[in-house]
Amino acid sequence: MMWKCIQRSCIHVSAVSLKKTPLHMKGKSAADQRWLVRQLNDPFVKAAHLQNYRCRSAFKLIEIDDKYRLLKPGLSVIDCGAAPGAWSQVAVQRVNSTAESADLPKGSVVGIDLLRIAPLDGAQFLSNHDITVPLTHMALERLLPEARADVILSDMAPNASGLRELDHERLVTMCLSALDLADKVLRPGGSLICKYWDGALAHKLQQRLSSMFQDVRTVKPRASRKESAELFFLARMFKMR
Repeated sequence: MMWKCIQRSCIHVSAVSLKKTPLHMKGKSAADQRWLVRQLNDPFVKAAHLQNYRCRSAFKLIEIDDKYRLLKPGLSVIDCGAAPGAWSQVAVQRVNSTAESADLPKGSVVGIDLLRIAPLDGAQFLSNHDITVPLTHMALERLLPEARADVILSDMAPNASGLRELDHERLVTMCLSALDLADKVLRPGGSLICKYWDGALAHKLQQRLSSMFQDVRTVKPRASRKESAELFFLARMFKMR
């Protein structure tokens, strides 16, 4: 249903955009030209603009959460690799961290990234912070209610090297860092979503998740491009150790 709504909302915008937006291709590489064309024709890029999300990745989390209902009013959320802040925007809306719905519990959202994250009402950001550093964990615990989180989100990814296996290994290492964080701050029964790229170490990552959570599954939202190796592990019911 969400996909159909996005398609309908973007048909008119797509036609207008293609008429009014010239493709300034002169001097650009073939790869740059392909990227520009893909962006112009991507319904999720258009929908993100229409709905004021910071980037198209918001719809990945929206689709996952619409199906599995992880983000509820009153919950505390950590968003790892938060920049530019689209997942935090979704989390803020769904856990009611701005207290917009006065009759519902107020949640909290804390985002972390090595990059700077522009301010967002309802979220607290630790820009220029590394989740592998103990000082970051201490800062997180100060910001989280009771120093605990109910949900950890990770859309982290390394800068692409162009070497598929190397990039896969680096992303798995990032996922393991999110699991180390879960060990420290996630409440029993909590949930985690982490992005990974399919590859040789995916099974080992899944085994580690299964040792920590009662339910682990792989999901690929429609907003993940078909040609991409991007997948997400959804882990629920954290087992306190």
